[in-house]
Amino acid sequence: MPQTTVISFFKYKGRKNKWHALGRMGRSPLLKRDFQGLTFWRPLGTGSGNGFSIWPDWSTFGLLTVFESEHDANLFLRSKAIAEYEAPSLEHSHVLMHAIKAHGQWSKQEPFKSAISYDESKSIAVITRATIKPKLAHKFWRYVPSVSKSMDHHEGLIYTKGIGEWPIFMQATFSFWKKGKHMMDYAYSNKKHADMVKKTRELGWYSEELFSRFHPFEVRGSLINHSLNDKQDL
Repeated sequence: MPQTTVISFFKYKGRKNKWHALGRMGRSPLLKRDFQGLTFWRPLGTGSGNGFSIWPDWSTFGLLTVFESEHDANLFLRSKAIAEYEAPSLEHSHVLMHAIKAHGQWSKQEPFKSAISYDESKSIAVITRATIKPKLAHKFWRYVPSVSKSMDHHEGLIYTKGIGEWPIFMQATFSFWKKGKHMMDYAYSNKKHADMVKKTRELGWYSEELFSRFHPFEVRGSLINHSLNDKQDL
């Protein structure tokens, strides 16, 4: 069975639940035991708004997990560890995906292995991740708000959130699109995004970067499904 990646989002309400969620960033239930087939994982904070902000969203947290197979991913999603994230949450969602293509590294690792071929008729998800050079962080964040705003209400966008392991310097993005065409239109036809890509090449903002594409094959939970008002088959 192909490698399966799961990205999960949990939304919390109330100071106590939010505080405990923040604590799980450093004391994750995943530290307590080994999980069958788990090859990579990262607890993730999120940014405010659609996530592409220097200001944290204290109500929403993420978890990225990568498994050797879909079977292993399903075992994990039924585990007591994941229940510690779900039980106090107001809403949550798990997006199960197979990698299409990935290049670059995350903490000197290559976590995503290409498992399937690209199918333009299917939905697509993208994870980008970068470590920003401290001396260039100010310039980087000057450009982010305009690029972030350009994603709002873009055709075919189901869900997007800025995510990261560490504020300001270790940043990632997750975006989920109805079709590959919608993602490609944004990536290559949106001037704000194109300018950001150009600046990245010119200024060398990152000390490490990764770009990966996936075909989601299942979404569980209500947090993201609430965005699928005209949901089509994945």
